[in-house]
Amino acid sequence: MLKSFQQYIDGTFEDATTTFDSVNPATGAVWAKMPAASAADVDRAVQAAHRALSEPAWAALTASARGKLLYRLADLVAENAQQLAELETADTGKIIRETRSQIGYVAEYYRYYAGVADKIQGAYLPVDKPDMEVFLRREPVGVVAGIVPWNSQLFLSAVKLGPALAAGCTIVLKASEDGPAPLLAFARLVHQAGFPAGVVNILTGFGADCGQALTTHPLVSRIAFTGGPETARHIVRNSAENLAATSLELGGKSPVLVFDDADLESVSNAVIAGIFAASGQSCVAGSRLLVQRGMRERLLQRLIEKARAIRIGDPQDVATEMGPLATRRQRDHIESVLKASLAAGAVLLTGGERAAGLGEGYYFQPTIVDCPDAQVPSVAQELFGPVLSVMTFDTEAQAVALANDTRYGLASGVFTRDLTRAHRLTRALRAGIVWVNTYRAVSPIVPFGGYGLSGLGREGGLDAVLEYTRTKSIWIRTSDEPIADPFVMR
Repeated sequence: MLKSFQQYIDGTFEDATTTFDSVNPATGAVWAKMPAASAADVDRAVQAAHRALSEPAWAALTASARGKLLYRLADLVAENAQQLAELETADTGKIIRETRSQIGYVAEYYRYYAGVADKIQGAYLPVDKPDMEVFLRREPVGVVAGIVPWNSQLFLSAVKLGPALAAGCTIVLKASEDGPAPLLAFARLVHQAGFPAGVVNILTGFGADCGQALTTHPLVSRIAFTGGPETARHIVRNSAENLAATSLELGGKSPVLVFDDADLESVSNAVIAGIFAASGQSCVAGSRLLVQRGMRERLLQRLIEKARAIRIGDPQDVATEMGPLATRRQRDHIESVLKASLAAGAVLLTGGERAAGLGEGYYFQPTIVDCPDAQVPSVAQELFGPVLSVMTFDTEAQAVALANDTRYGLASGVFTRDLTRAHRLTRALRAGIVWVNTYRAVSPIVPFGGYGLSGLGREGGLDAVLEYTRTKSIWIRTSDEPIADPFVMR
């Protein structure tokens, strides 16, 4: 029997008029029915969020009380991590040991923002007028539209929902139509935590009926989006309708620079994790390997051995090391780009085919291609899959030029034992994140975001909360003398 999920609007779980099928990527079979929100559903959700902004149940809460609700939500996420992980694995194909670990850590993001809630401070300004006191208040920006993709959706929701609620905003979260199950299930934890009706609304749907209706709604004051550049362009155009502030966390084509003096075992493990974790379906995937010539053969041999040894299979099995791609169209896209890359002169070192013997699931082999230049399609395009493109350099200047030869700029990695080189590269690389002798490390304390086509704004860290506030200037006249007649010249 198919599972059935509901949308969450104004504190109520409800069926949508229309539903759609969700496919299990591991089997290629329909496993659940999802609610497809209509424009009317979106309007009700935004209206509820707008109303909740001024209702005492939320508006009158102290910042500390908001923090306690977030602490409660964090505890519930931690307690239900296994159930949420199983849903995410069933709906997206991510392996269970990764979803379980990641969702458990998501709780730390809510705890972080719970602690930040009563640390949002105003200011006193010593203005140049002796009879005036001026104060600044930070107030919630209003209704937030949070839009997240299918991959890591509970994490990507937390970096929007956490700071928005800490700041006192209300929110309408739209899950991707690909794999929305865990976020729709997460709504029950929001409800159980005790957030007032309308403060958090969670739905999913398509195009104009849901996405466009949400991002053009006149009562939406801020849009926080994670996804691809093409969708981002639509959102920016849509935001012209309501002039909502917009933050965009987009894709990446992240380079990993490996120098001859790097530790071989450490590098090989980091590169494998950076590109084949989550089947390469991560915005920070280290999909471009730039290796110095003296290290090249040793590193490639080790990477090929490790890639071929990866255990591909049922993502619900804890022994599985790599699961399927999330959708059939994603697999087709990767196959198309790989074909074009080989035609452009790339050499296939390992993989490059669908994994055999795994039924109708969307499995694809861990793939490594040696590329002659940065014009090869697999180097230039974000594939969002388990494909590592390798290029070789001789000098540090060449490495930097190759690394920066991209329209993206989200993450980067540097592996060297030379401390002075590491410091030079952290300045030279045009990316929002530079990892040195590590890769894919995250923390709620640290901002996350990129340059260029990798987006606008930052998520995570203390400053992210301030993005969900607006500043109010308060002038108080302290003199008891009458205000001067404006028409009497002195």
